[in-house]
Amino acid sequence: MGKAKPAKHTAAEIKAKVHAATTNMGGGKAGLQDRKGGAVGHAKYKCPICMTAAPDLKSMQLHWENKHPKLPFNESACENLHAKVGGVTTAGVAVQGSKKKKQSDA
Repeated sequence: MGKAKPAKHTAAEIKAKVHAATTNMGGGKAGLQDRKGGAVGHAKYKCPICMTAAPDLKSMQLHWENKHPKLPFNESACENLHAKVGGVTTAGVAVQGSKKKKQSDA
């Protein structure tokens, strides 16, 4: 057999294509909104003490028990970021910051 490309796609190639199709790598305004994460995106609650973001109250409670064990947990003190920005969430499927592209001299 020669050095021809195989007829079937490899698992790594398919995984790379799925990753490229479902991850927002973006620059620009849409990418900026995604990269902000907690302010407008996936995380819903913000810890009033250390400003750590969490996606739900259960995760925030676990954070609180691990990081602030001497203080009682008060879920009303945790800021709901989605309500603050009008329920807007990120437009992208997944969030990943932009990567610098290598420029060729050609």
